[in-house]
Amino acid sequence: MEDYKPFWPEPPKAPEGAPNILVILFDDVGFSDFGCYGSPIKTPTIDKLAEKGVRYTGFHTTAMCSTTRAALLTGRNHHSVGVGCLANFDSGYPGYRGKIAKTAGTLAEMLRPNGYRNYMIGKWHVNPLHESGPTGPFDGWPLSRGFDRFYGFLDAETDQYAPELVRDNTHIDIPGTYESGYHLTEDLVDQSIRMLAEHQVGAEKTPWLLWCAFGACHAPHQAPKDIIKSYDSMFEGGWDKERARRLARQKELGIVPENTQMPPRNDGVKAWDEFGPDEHRLYTRLQSAYAGMLDHTDQHITRLIDFLEESGQMDNTLILVLSDNGASQEGGRNGLINAMGPFNLRPEPMAEKLARIEDIGGPDTHTNFPHGWAMAANTPLKRYKQNTHGGGIRDPLIISWPKGIPARGELRHQFAHCSDVVPTLLELLDIEPPKEVNGIAQQPIEGQSFKESLFNPDAPSRDKPQYFEMFGHRGIWQNGWKAVAFHPMGTPFENDTWELYNLDEDFSESRDLAKEQPERLEKMIASWWEEAEKNQVLPLDDRFAPRFAENAERLQGDRNIAIFHRGVGHIPSDVAPDLRSRDYRIEADADILNEKSNGVLIAHGDTTSGYSLYMKDGHLVHDLNIGGEHVVIQSDRKVSKGRHLLGLRVDRLTKEEKPRMGTGMGRSRYTLTIDGEDAGSVESHLGFFMLISWSGLDIGRDRGNPVGDYNSPFEFNGFLRKVTVHMGTQTLDGEGVGKAEMARE
Repeated sequence: MEDYKPFWPEPPKAPEGAPNILVILFDDVGFSDFGCYGSPIKTPTIDKLAEKGVRYTGFHTTAMCSTTRAALLTGRNHHSVGVGCLANFDSGYPGYRGKIAKTAGTLAEMLRPNGYRNYMIGKWHVNPLHESGPTGPFDGWPLSRGFDRFYGFLDAETDQYAPELVRDNTHIDIPGTYESGYHLTEDLVDQSIRMLAEHQVGAEKTPWLLWCAFGACHAPHQAPKDIIKSYDSMFEGGWDKERARRLARQKELGIVPENTQMPPRNDGVKAWDEFGPDEHRLYTRLQSAYAGMLDHTDQHITRLIDFLEESGQMDNTLILVLSDNGASQEGGRNGLINAMGPFNLRPEPMAEKLARIEDIGGPDTHTNFPHGWAMAANTPLKRYKQNTHGGGIRDPLIISWPKGIPARGELRHQFAHCSDVVPTLLELLDIEPPKEVNGIAQQPIEGQSFKESLFNPDAPSRDKPQYFEMFGHRGIWQNGWKAVAFHPMGTPFENDTWELYNLDEDFSESRDLAKEQPERLEKMIASWWEEAEKNQVLPLDDRFAPRFAENAERLQGDRNIAIFHRGVGHIPSDVAPDLRSRDYRIEADADILNEKSNGVLIAHGDTTSGYSLYMKDGHLVHDLNIGGEHVVIQSDRKVSKGRHLLGLRVDRLTKEEKPRMGTGMGRSRYTLTIDGEDAGSVESHLGFFMLISWSGLDIGRDRGNPVGDYNSPFEFNGFLRKVTVHMGTQTLDGEGVGKAEMARE
């Protein structure tokens, strides 16, 4: 024992002078939306960061959120790490598993052995949603992919006033309400500051990575009403004037060359002057909600930057501000106040939109703006998110590091891709990519560092091609040229028309040179196929609708019963019973303790859509909420004291061969039952066709924005033993499900 010497392994040490790293990742923000990229929207803090660093005008993403995040996190192409499309499904092919492969370590996993502490805030969405429940599996959650702490949400989107929150590996209650002034953006910044403040207490000499991924500006567009209304006067002139104003400003700032042309309006977008005053008022307010959300987020980023300044960390913090793809087309031609109705075949006519104009941005809305404003957000680029033209994949990127990058307020016009970010950071830190992570051999880093351009505005762009693919839309960049094909869904890929642009001379992709240089185009198309083969892009598959239906069938098709015992916590929507397009029966085993029993037995959804079975003043009540239209039935008698089986039975009476907007999917009967005996029924054409809600399920309460006419959480005041859901045969409409799922991305 005298020779025994305890062994304490040395903790990993960071490189000398290693900076902190702050990634501020926006969602669905267009190329021109930051003030320093040409917008009139107020983003003074983002603009100040640009003044202290560099702005890239040739930064590219992957056209969707899951895919860009996978590339940003790993430094590899999204298909090659298994996230070729969305995290919402697994099609079985290596490039389309919906989950980052273990052979592709994340930036956090690369930094941890080099002495960094890693914090993840906000949107994750690189893990299959059927693995987002309280039992995991957790191997794809942030804490299993290199992060030490996590506070945020796992899905593509969430309500800003009643979000689906996770702390580390646990779903948690919302810390506030709309009435108390709660908003997710403010909460995320609060948690960011808390994590960094606590880091200073115990590890002040250790560098950190904070990955802060806001929900803004993904739908629902929600922000304080006073901020929203302040933008009405700014945008009342319409999207055509706004595009022209932004392009002029971009030329003045040097964001785009002087010869940049404005492309024609995107397909289906009408001139602003073709609409009447009612439409103008509605469309303006929808744009104001989007602008207000961005403005509101910038205001709270200010608090985070102020904390870095006050704590003496700003000088040696490397900050990146960027968006994951272009502005979204998912609001449709007229925009939406509550998207949940149309997703379930309940129309939202113009008269209803106008009647609800003052609700826009509030807790009972699921707002998204129309195509024309998304087009303006992407000025001067074509098309939108999901597409491989510039409007879908060319995005803002700001990099600031006061101590390490001398450039101040400069522009960089080199091509860069989101997969290039990790190798750039590693080179700045003088860290080699690991050959193994957790004992697993790693794929090569596929991105290419653009470090040189941070210090030299004349540095060359990368020397390797970069492919693009999303839902069959394709593209490839190579030495300043771009070949791109828009793919009409359901048509043969060989029928696609490829376009050719010299981006060095044609920023907005306005002059198609395909007929003038066919040989160059053919070589680039051949190069695309080579890159597709190398990166697991094949087989091409534009069937996003059937893939969603197939995924649902594989994961829940055999599930015909779900039992929720007393004590079950919050259940995410993708793990909850799938009641779409089927008969079902709900039974709650409960003790009624008094003749005025109150409270929720089971609730799934929120104020915009869902269902709730509850007690009110001694009566059993069911509320079916489809896009804010309620089908409510109350039992024809009170429920006596004692133990009872309280239920709902849903029978589909007629089934439409081709369900359509307004008439639904056929009529259904909703019948309340008490101890197996009918206690009242109602018939309706409304039901769950495409989705129930983006908000999850609760037993014994309704924790968020309430589904029905009661105040949340409306906890059951009896004794609830369990709730059982029995599900009949399901026949999903793949096209409808796909449209709904696409809107959530």
